[in-house]
Amino acid sequence: MLVKDVMKKNPVTVSPDTPVPEAKSIMTRQRINKLPVIDKNGAVVGILTRNDLIKASPSDATTLDMFELSYLLSRLTVERAMQKNVKTVSENETVEEAARLMEDYGIGCLPVMRGELLVGIITESDLFRTFIDFFSTHEPGARATFVLDEKPGQLTGICKALADFNSNIVSIVTILTTDAAHRRVTVKASGISKEQFAKIIESCGAQLEDIRNV
Repeated sequence: MLVKDVMKKNPVTVSPDTPVPEAKSIMTRQRINKLPVIDKNGAVVGILTRNDLIKASPSDATTLDMFELSYLLSRLTVERAMQKNVKTVSENETVEEAARLMEDYGIGCLPVMRGELLVGIITESDLFRTFIDFFSTHEPGARATFVLDEKPGQLTGICKALADFNSNIVSIVTILTTDAAHRRVTVKASGISKEQFAKIIESCGAQLEDIRNV
């Protein structure tokens, strides 16, 4: 799955000279928490989040009165509050690479580019929804997690046995275990009970860790 398949297209943007109160109003009105910042040439120069707005607001301990606070906030622009040196991602990048970038840099979103043109934004929420889709969470079935040797063809026997049982594989997700000699596999299949599924896994020499109907 690629970034362009899950991103929010044509995101709402602001310019560096947009007043902070206006940016806050846009977030509230559009029900969003992140705004790409675009300069007059259309280049992405920053990202503004709701947390940035909180940091830009005066402390509760300030001695300024309401009129002074309103005046200062009205003169504060997005450029002063935004995060610069923004990480971006291509619309044709994979979603797992987008997730890696967010994790590596400790960020919650990535502007999505088509060359130099901003075409979308991908956020943590988009990745959460993708994670749900990868596991076919909304589809019923028997879900099993088991461990196999990290060798070619280890999963083939289980897949064939499920096919012979006329069971349909809904999703498969695999990761290496900590010892790198084994692979942990999660399979969801329909048209089979968890008891029948467990017998297939054990007959193929895999180590069953968890199985349940979902």
